[in-house]
Amino acid sequence: MASSALLGVTAAHADTTLLNVSYDVSRELYKDINPAFAAQWQRQTGEKLTINQSHGGSSKQVQSVVAGLEADVVTMNQAPDIDVLARAGLVAGDWRKAYPHGATPYTTTTIFLVRKGNPKGIRDWSDLTRPGLQVIVPNPKTSGNGRYTYLAAWGYALQKTGNEAGARDFVSRLFANVPVLDGGGRGATTTFTQRDVGDVLVTFENEATLIDQEVGGDKFDVVYPSVSIEAAAPVAVVRKVVDKRGSRKAAEAYLSFLFSPEGQDIIARHHFRPRDPQVLKHYARRFPSIRTFTVEDALGGWDAVQKVHFADGGVYDQVGVKHR
Repeated sequence: MASSALLGVTAAHADTTLLNVSYDVSRELYKDINPAFAAQWQRQTGEKLTINQSHGGSSKQVQSVVAGLEADVVTMNQAPDIDVLARAGLVAGDWRKAYPHGATPYTTTTIFLVRKGNPKGIRDWSDLTRPGLQVIVPNPKTSGNGRYTYLAAWGYALQKTGNEAGARDFVSRLFANVPVLDGGGRGATTTFTQRDVGDVLVTFENEATLIDQEVGGDKFDVVYPSVSIEAAAPVAVVRKVVDKRGSRKAAEAYLSFLFSPEGQDIIARHHFRPRDPQVLKHYARRFPSIRTFTVEDALGGWDAVQKVHFADGGVYDQVGVKHR
């Protein structure tokens, strides 16, 4: 699969292997989660464990699993992708009940990364519609990151204008400023940071912070808009695969580890907002306060959003494709 990379993170000759199929910008997180869990698993069971990672645009990844990629677990950035697997009979229909917080071990939110010194004076969503500005986002049809960007902008405009016609016009003008649509969040990051295309990258908080601090702290600034969307990252065991491979016990323990204090600490260190209140308090300085809304509370829920906005011929196609 061209959009994905498989990364072995423990010993090559293991008693058990797991494949975690995940979204684009969680690579570094799981590079740290995997050896920590493998070490715990070996202490508890005496069994060596290899955990492989596959990353790409969230929706593309799910389609790969439906097509036969044998994921033991999926760790995505939006519930609809796991619902696709549930409808295909690969994941339990009540997958949200398997783990705390609706099976979401952390959240993040959508913010802006701008060139150092913010030369274009970008402060809020309204700035992204200015004529001549170039906005970099991944494709909402293939990327959960891109979908959250679209929905964050829609929710902002809905609050500002008070009606859907105003939101449609706003999002249409924003996407008119998008020069290229990469397939996933990491591709959009490369376009902005390495190809030097665009004035602003709209991406998840963890990705923007990682770039600013570790990739080029002297080249970029992080900007928090006045309001954004909460993105909860759901996880699930792919039951047909684990039952076939005999890996259910390890797969379930792996996902449980994400909710443990150790797992939550690793999550916070990667700038995802942990669910554990004590861990969140410990890392509070990493997570500035931002007003957020959810798809469920503000936009009618994911089923409605999928049908209205992202189905073929939906609102996104109407406002996005005409600018391509």
